[in-house]
Amino acid sequence: MKLVTAATLVSLAFGITACGRFKKAPLPKSAAWTEPDPSKIPTTPEGDSIRLGRLIFNQTSRYAASFVGNKLSCSDCHLGGGTAAYAAPMVGMPGIFPMYNTRADKIISLEDRVQECFTRSENGRPLQYNGPEMIAVVSYIHWLSIGQVEGKPFPGRGFVKLPQLAADSVNGQKIYTDKCAACHGSDGAGKPPILPALWGPDSYNDGAGMDQLPKMAAFVQHNMPQNHPGTLTPQEAFDVAAYVHTKPRPKFNPDYSGY
Repeated sequence: MKLVTAATLVSLAFGITACGRFKKAPLPKSAAWTEPDPSKIPTTPEGDSIRLGRLIFNQTSRYAASFVGNKLSCSDCHLGGGTAAYAAPMVGMPGIFPMYNTRADKIISLEDRVQECFTRSENGRPLQYNGPEMIAVVSYIHWLSIGQVEGKPFPGRGFVKLPQLAADSVNGQKIYTDKCAACHGSDGAGKPPILPALWGPDSYNDGAGMDQLPKMAAFVQHNMPQNHPGTLTPQEAFDVAAYVHTKPRPKFNPDYSGY
């Protein structure tokens, strides 16, 4: 595997800064996990794979360009490079796979779950299961999970739990204009790779988890706006998510429905 150069490490630093632009919420007090130190990644082939996985995770369209169809990065949904509570953190994921997946209606591996993200959230195509990109992403997730008790859900796993609410997309448009458009644009295009697109050709496709209204509402309520996370009410989060869902986005490729 190609060694990581100094220029690449500079790019890595930029990627982590970009994904850390939000105010990161503290973990629940029961958390015993401590975020691992990137400077301690070993200078071995395994360490090189972890570093590559970190790059792919934070700048996906750059470091896995041949497998993505938009300008999103994994860290646009899995905030803080996959470490932020209630932003679908990756910490502890290796310990709960294989697991049953409702959408696939079968038991899937961690690698299968990565494929779902690439074919849906990245609007791309599957990685090669034994290719360097897949190995790198999985290695990075394992590295993030050092110190997390295996088989025990990570505190802050997934998203916050919200009540099921009737959404008002008209009110959501007002909220979006007031609190979201400054970053994501009135056209929803964002400013990739710093600020992700919410609709249009550079966004996730309609097979992605974020295209499910309750999931997007839960993500938005806890994590957005980036400069004032958690300030929207559950109703406001549902409303603005409903507005985003009135907008066009890419269609999921049914050829990848097995992932």
